[in-house]
Amino acid sequence: MSKTKIPWCDYTINPVKGLCPMACSYCYARRMYKRFKWNPEIRFTPGAMPDMMNMPDGSKVFWGSTFELFHDSVPNSWREIIFYNAKIFDNLTHIFLTKQPQNLIKLSPFPDNCWVGVTITDPYPDNTPLAYLAKVEAKVKYISFEPLLKWGTDLSSVLKLSFEKAGISWVILGSQTQPTRHPSREWVDEIITAADKAGIPVFVKEPMASHFNIHRQEFPVIASTKGEEG
Repeated sequence: MSKTKIPWCDYTINPVKGLCPMACSYCYARRMYKRFKWNPEIRFTPGAMPDMMNMPDGSKVFWGSTFELFHDSVPNSWREIIFYNAKIFDNLTHIFLTKQPQNLIKLSPFPDNCWVGVTITDPYPDNTPLAYLAKVEAKVKYISFEPLLKWGTDLSSVLKLSFEKAGISWVILGSQTQPTRHPSREWVDEIITAADKAGIPVFVKEPMASHFNIHRQEFPVIASTKGEEG
């Protein structure tokens, strides 16, 4: 567990170590593993989790910032332990993000304190990730367009409908970093317009926020499930 510079969360926890098999070309973690010759073996290190007892109530915890937890190489037994801990520490918000949305359905429904998201870097045929998310039950379902590598124009109306159908309640936007490469402003505007039309809060990360002068760091609005006092 460690404090993090990721602006939309407070802590990161990485109980699965090793060289991530997704092998994304822009992955900083893979470069670190190769540069420092870290152990590439995929392994489970549950000792990263007990420190959650010392986190302040309401902290946002991002699981798996350096590894794809929903990859087929991760045994279900490891994920069961992760989600057991997420459920036990219900005073925290547990955030999960994947590029393997097809593997979310078998874990649904998710505990109410879990936010479940999918990374989209370019347009998918038939909005496949959103179609998977539509079948997932979670209090917060979100899309992270980071890094936004490719998009298009005149897509905001279609994307708005896809957001609504999938029950999306948060959108994150970010540029590629290390090295920094910003997408087209038109692509960014298309996605923000779709989110605004659907009434979805938007979080624009640095350095994209400063580059385009779009300073929005909004979070999902969580409806209370507690009964009102009589």
